[in-house]
Amino acid sequence: MELKTLGRTGVRVSPLCLGAMMFGDWGNPDHDDSVRIIHRALDAGINFIDTADVYSQGESETVVGKALSSIDRSRVVLATKVHFPMGDDPNAQGNSRRWITAEVENSLGRLGTDYIDLYQIHRPDESTDIHETLGALTDLVHAGKIRYFGSSTFPADMTVEAQWVSRTRQLGRFSTEQPPYSILVRGIERDLLPVAQTYGMGVISWSPLAGGWLSGSYGEGKPNISRRSERLPARYDLAIPENQEKLEVVNQLTKLAEESNLSLIHMALAFVLEHPAVTSAIIGPRTMEQLESQLDAADLRLEVSVLDRIDEIVPPGTNLNPGDAGWIPPSLTNASKRRQVRA
Repeated sequence: MELKTLGRTGVRVSPLCLGAMMFGDWGNPDHDDSVRIIHRALDAGINFIDTADVYSQGESETVVGKALSSIDRSRVVLATKVHFPMGDDPNAQGNSRRWITAEVENSLGRLGTDYIDLYQIHRPDESTDIHETLGALTDLVHAGKIRYFGSSTFPADMTVEAQWVSRTRQLGRFSTEQPPYSILVRGIERDLLPVAQTYGMGVISWSPLAGGWLSGSYGEGKPNISRRSERLPARYDLAIPENQEKLEVVNQLTKLAEESNLSLIHMALAFVLEHPAVTSAIIGPRTMEQLESQLDAADLRLEVSVLDRIDEIVPPGTNLNPGDAGWIPPSLTNASKRRQVRA
């Protein structure tokens, strides 16, 4: 695979990043099989692995640590994330200095490593001053615990604010952003991706297959998505008009892929990698078969005519279902934040 530079870090990473969310109880509980998948990805040229503390409540990091224990650690650019609750303690979550400095030690232990290449804040936390978060992360760099730090699913305005705070307070900055991006979820083309380019941030896109919608498993004549609709109805329940529209679009994209002699998976991954702001697309296989079906997309380039047709099917900057954006500001979800307090 032809490596790309991760933002302005100087670190070279593969265009496909191996996401480890499915390794553990959330996906593949067989640790040995998961380790084999990781090793196969590394042998195929992937040198970038992304996980998070919350994936199967630490089990994913443990599996990744087992895989790395038998290889040269320096071969791998290792990324993990912090933010979501890790237990019942109300302080074992969020973006506070207290939690970040405690949880990085837990992640290092589970991963079996002395340092993390890229430590990411998994979601915004409006209860915590961004200066607090950036200060803690900067100190971890100075302590040698992490090499770089980044954000995940931050909107454009918060990304700009974080860069401004880093500059004015003389702190380290977010070197990367990890947003959702796929043919079905193109909202970040409006603002986040241009902002990332302005600040020289590496972009590591998650869910390039739109949570399985673009895996080739769904569409006309294909199995339904009842299992996922029970777990995440807002994103999969076909009774919701936006999801019905996604299904109709998937049918059109499937036909386009067939006409272009491509698998839908390859077309979806190649589309994400075509954007000049994107450094790497995260693939999250649960099985070896799923991994093999995605590896060949790394160096694929789509014809301009195919890209133009995709733009016709899903206009640039469009999220077919707003709920797929990954994070919705509390100002929209919490009524008390947009109404006057009443006596």
